[in-house]
Amino acid sequence: MVLLREIHYDIGITKGTKPEREEWNMRDQTKEVVLWAGAGQIGMAIARRIGHGKKLVVGDKKLENARNIARIMNEAGFDVTPVEMDLSSRASILNLIAEGKKHGEIKMLINSAGVSPSQAPVEAILKVDLYGTAVLLEEVGRVIGVGGTGVTISSQSAHRMSALSPKEDELLAATPAEELLSLPLLQKENIKDTLHAYQLAKRCNEKRVMAEAVKWGERGARINSISPGIVATPLALDELNGPRGDFYKNMFAKCPAGRPGTADEIANVAELLMSEKGAFITGTDFLIDGGATASYFYGPLQPET
Repeated sequence: MVLLREIHYDIGITKGTKPEREEWNMRDQTKEVVLWAGAGQIGMAIARRIGHGKKLVVGDKKLENARNIARIMNEAGFDVTPVEMDLSSRASILNLIAEGKKHGEIKMLINSAGVSPSQAPVEAILKVDLYGTAVLLEEVGRVIGVGGTGVTISSQSAHRMSALSPKEDELLAATPAEELLSLPLLQKENIKDTLHAYQLAKRCNEKRVMAEAVKWGERGARINSISPGIVATPLALDELNGPRGDFYKNMFAKCPAGRPGTADEIANVAELLMSEKGAFITGTDFLIDGGATASYFYGPLQPET
């Protein structure tokens, strides 16, 4: 943005007095801010839909990833600052928020950070995908501006897991974030494998969104989640090349859509949810999986009994 301003002055498009230039600088420093966790393809597709004219602060555990995606976005005319951010750390999340507040009022959240069942052990999945998301929604909910909105990326996996009891759902939704990992249902002896841990984490995401929507609503803001199926991203490639690769390939081959999805198809829904057209939508999860979950329960993907 600074470069654009200098070019404008040099070629005479925008000439002005010192006070006028100072006013321009002030406007630039007080943009609406988008916090963006997870420098991946789905997050970038959403950011391209809703980030024009705003300040985006992208955080990723690997600073190099955040810098690379910020460079791509900035070269396309956006205004993106990269920071290092570990979703499993409250201090790191607060640092992301602090960086956002330097630039203006925080009005949007994109959470596309996380790890998959083939990328991490049970403990890491619960610490990042479950605890980290809970903390992020909680902390951003404390500062989100009036009219603000957010989207967090969950997963179809939560929809395939057996139903929990109403009490267990309530515990996932409302237990203070720092106590979540002490819940009995999240203890190692009660978790079958990394996929089960991932399903529990994503079920928790959906329930936290419902509970946080009430709190965000007190600030005049909204929060929703999206549960994608298999989407063509580097994370999905890890799954397709992992121990459950054949299962996932079979899933999108036999789902009604007959293919994996794309990041842009997820972003189409996120754009609706984060725009005024979605003003009556909050506390809700949207399953976008090409019908894979439907096929799992009522079609050729039904597990053998």
